[in-house]
Amino acid sequence: MSSSTYPSAYPFTAIVGMDDMRLGLLLNAISPSIGGVLVRGEKGTAKTTTVRALAALLPEVVTVTGCRFSCDPAAPDPHCPDGPHGGGEQAVRPARMVELPVGASEDRLVGSLDIERALGEGVKAFEPGLLAAAHRGVLYVDEVNLLGDHLVDSLLDAAATGVSSVEREGVSVRHASRFLLVGTMNPEEGELRPQLLDRFGLTVEVAASRETEERVEVVRRRLAFDEDPAAFAAKWAPEEDALRERIAAARALLPGVRLGDGALRRIAAVCAGFEVDGMRADIVTARTSAALAAWAGRTDVTTADVRQAALLSLPHRRRRNPFDAPGLDEDRLDEILAGFEDEEPEPEPEPEPDGPEPDGDGPEGPEGPDDGPDDGPGGGPDGGGRPPRDAGDGPAATTTDDVPPQRQEPGHEPARQEASASGSDDGGEAPAVAASEPFRTRRFTVPGLGEGADGRRSRALTAHGRTTGARRPRGGALSKLHLAATVQAAAPHQRARGRGGPGLVVRRDDLREAVREGREGNLVLFVVDASGSMAARKRMSAVKGAVLSLLMDAYQRRDKIGMVTFRGTGATVALPPTSSVEAGAARLEKLPTGGRTPLAAGLLQAHEVLRVERMRDPSRRPLLVVVTDGRATGGVEPLARAARAAGLLAGSGIASVVVDCEAGPVRLGLAGELGRALGGPVVTLDDLRAENVSALVRTVRNTDSRRAA
Repeated sequence: MSSSTYPSAYPFTAIVGMDDMRLGLLLNAISPSIGGVLVRGEKGTAKTTTVRALAALLPEVVTVTGCRFSCDPAAPDPHCPDGPHGGGEQAVRPARMVELPVGASEDRLVGSLDIERALGEGVKAFEPGLLAAAHRGVLYVDEVNLLGDHLVDSLLDAAATGVSSVEREGVSVRHASRFLLVGTMNPEEGELRPQLLDRFGLTVEVAASRETEERVEVVRRRLAFDEDPAAFAAKWAPEEDALRERIAAARALLPGVRLGDGALRRIAAVCAGFEVDGMRADIVTARTSAALAAWAGRTDVTTADVRQAALLSLPHRRRRNPFDAPGLDEDRLDEILAGFEDEEPEPEPEPEPDGPEPDGDGPEGPEGPDDGPDDGPGGGPDGGGRPPRDAGDGPAATTTDDVPPQRQEPGHEPARQEASASGSDDGGEAPAVAASEPFRTRRFTVPGLGEGADGRRSRALTAHGRTTGARRPRGGALSKLHLAATVQAAAPHQRARGRGGPGLVVRRDDLREAVREGREGNLVLFVVDASGSMAARKRMSAVKGAVLSLLMDAYQRRDKIGMVTFRGTGATVALPPTSSVEAGAARLEKLPTGGRTPLAAGLLQAHEVLRVERMRDPSRRPLLVVVTDGRATGGVEPLARAARAAGLLAGSGIASVVVDCEAGPVRLGLAGELGRALGGPVVTLDDLRAENVSALVRTVRNTDSRRAA
């Protein structure tokens, strides 16, 4: 965590490309009520550098001297814990940029009660958190998709309401917390839930430029900045001052911007036309449209403002599941807006403001961020994904060319020819077939009590959940106080501590923290049989649909996922363990079939993947899901080798489930034998559906009785 002003920040006006990201940040600087920006993109694309550069442009903050919550002397927070504030000294400081690390606790984010002072001195002392430090500044969350859900909920609640409330241990604290929220994420590391995506005002996609000249300019400027940051900043100072003044002017103009009925009808039609859920999209689009008008120096919202606002505020709100690609159909957007062409006249466009020219090596050159020395060579100053554009340009100059194409829904591809209609393993490779529609699956869990990352699958000791007991603090740090257990620990020692009257003397050794039980996310490793026997009788479409359904279940339960496939002569790690189920679905869609069935190789490859992952993340427990008909062909004694590999997995204590894909009137029952060797339950493709088990939730713990027998 850091909270600083970055006096040597890379100049915002020297940033190359990244038009949408820069525009989204500027609009939130003008109107923080928009709700922040979520930046999605690959690593090394200048996300951190751009945010730091923007923080340096924000106006200085006038605060009440000594107030830890940065109250404005002109309008102090009536609920400020350090208040009430009367007339007194004032302090002026630059706007802060506060960074929230992925591993931060909830107490660090929202603040906490000083338990030791409260119990030892009888003082209710509140220690402010990062939400207080970020008030009237910027709160930056890198890898926001890796934050715990409880942290994201608290963060976005404060961003939406402008207030942080803390209710715990008998203390109620409420203070103002208004900030510009910026979250960044790499989609390959996993998606945010749709409910949380909706809480971000705007979203933008960034990628490193593939244009040679633009990448050269990025490197040139970065090297110049690293060589002499002060001289580089001085070179761009006039452009920075002009942009700073324009932000201040737009802020002052914003209250006078008129959102007429025509603009509101356009916004409502667009949001309804794209079938976004709820009303937050309409409100955010309206606020963004007004900010765009103020940024252009106008007091009337135009159709161009509504269009640009929709491109920033709607793409992440129209996703129905994690396999949908983000983006917006611009042709559809233009079609909706075209229905309002004659409703009201548009004002004359404002003249373009003065600003840096798009070409050149100095302040006149293209703008674009870089992510600092810690960013990779692929981004920018690591480069922008769109042609350079003046940071002072109005909305009409914003490019919207690179909206990602819509992903074809599963099940809509043309039918593919099967590799082997007879079910033989000797056929060649067959083209990939489309998956059938996903469905809601039964829940499978890992037995025992884990201590992994918060999730929704297996029982675990977590920071949140029902209280099941008490224990001494681990490592000397107290998390959640268990008051009754603390009093019980202190009570027998009161006479020895010289306490003769009412009250209780509590010492550090008496403190007890609550033990809470909730649920964790697991590593779900899929081992998928892609041999010729699986391709027979058009089963692979149903198999892929089942795996897709399990992937969806893993996404909803906050699991990591991985995929091993086996066919022909060996096994392949199709997807190393990751939090991105979107990547898993993409690999599954392209999965080829055909050849023999090296079942033992698939199981041994899975054992190796789990062994390596256990060293990387020992607290995350695995669940093995084997999708096969149980056949094993090729090599010497293939069934015996497969049984030995299954025994190795069972001996390692790995929980498993076998999805039996065998079909037809004659069934060998080999998948059932594999399940017994693995020590896990066996379900058919039909039994995998949750609605087919009469709402009875079965788990791998059912195997305990089998093992005992």
